[in-house]
Amino acid sequence: MSGTGVGIGQRPETRKQTMVKLLWTGIWLVYLSAPVSDLLHGGHGVVAVVLGWLGLAVFVAWYLALLFRTGRRNAQSFVLVSLAVLSVESTLLVLTLGREWLVLFVYVSIASGAALPLRLARWTIPAASALMASLALVVADGTDYIGALLIPALLGGFAMTGVRELVRTTIELREARARVAQLAANEERLRLARDLHDLLGHSLSLITLKSELAGRMLPAHPDKAAQQVADIEQVSRQALVDVREAVTGYRRARLAAELAGAQVALTAAGVSAALPAEPDLTGVPEESESALAWALREAVTNVVRHSGARGCTVELLHRQTLDGPRLELTVEDDGSGDAGNGPGNGLTGLTERLEKAGGTLEADGTRHGFRLVARVPAGSAADVGSAT
Repeated sequence: MSGTGVGIGQRPETRKQTMVKLLWTGIWLVYLSAPVSDLLHGGHGVVAVVLGWLGLAVFVAWYLALLFRTGRRNAQSFVLVSLAVLSVESTLLVLTLGREWLVLFVYVSIASGAALPLRLARWTIPAASALMASLALVVADGTDYIGALLIPALLGGFAMTGVRELVRTTIELREARARVAQLAANEERLRLARDLHDLLGHSLSLITLKSELAGRMLPAHPDKAAQQVADIEQVSRQALVDVREAVTGYRRARLAAELAGAQVALTAAGVSAALPAEPDLTGVPEESESALAWALREAVTNVVRHSGARGCTVELLHRQTLDGPRLELTVEDDGSGDAGNGPGNGLTGLTERLEKAGGTLEADGTRHGFRLVARVPAGSAADVGSAT
């Protein structure tokens, strides 16, 4: 559990949870108005009134302690003893002060449903209700209260068992979900380790072997050693390509996430941002979406770091060209008109990434700033959306 919520039959863990549960429980104590009224206007003697107030205070304190201190790890004997104490006290107060005190058994029944599992509550709730009905037949005019109290005692008690079971099930589902998430994370780490081992194990072994060969050949056969070094370079480059492809698969960028991230980054940098709504990318190839997402990230990074811009506009449009439908991303700012120190590694790598996806990149200064335009195949004629 977290936040302010605290379940039936669960201990509050923070001060805020305690206040919420105390407020919720206190609402139902309003039904003690009948015993309170009896003490104030029932015409009892001074001793009876004093003992009545003392008995009512003890009952409420024990009732609250039962609801607040019980939990899934508590011994059920504690709950059963507490319910027995409340029942005995309620019986004494009814027999001593009269029918107005029969309402205490409603609280005993509700406490049974809140603090006990259903297998026990299905016996204690009817028992408390039956004891209340029996006492109603004994005290003066008590039969007038049977209909008004018996149904709330039964329904309230069993309703609390349902709520308690619902809360218990919810907590178990949360715990199970957390375990599943942890297992999934562990499995993903194992898969990453396994994939990296498969990708690099052979290559690194081959590099080690050829390095040893090159070392032994170097004094007497430099030409053969040079060939081994060339082979090492080729294997290393291929291993680097394999790792990059694997990492790209693990962290494939999503355009919707990058739009949200761009909004946060530009706002944090004090740049006024105009971005499109979340796009409908139905039918758009995953490779195209990923390439545009990386283009957006690179463009926004340049705006934040280098441009000194005060405003930035992002547009995402679908265009029909002779080569087929295209998805076009435009990022334009009103800054200094450059992307840093010329076309660096970021834009160069971005151009290569877009070309791999079948797209193109245009990046150049304008009269009022800098503009980057990335285009990729859209894959379908679905309307993607436009800037707002």
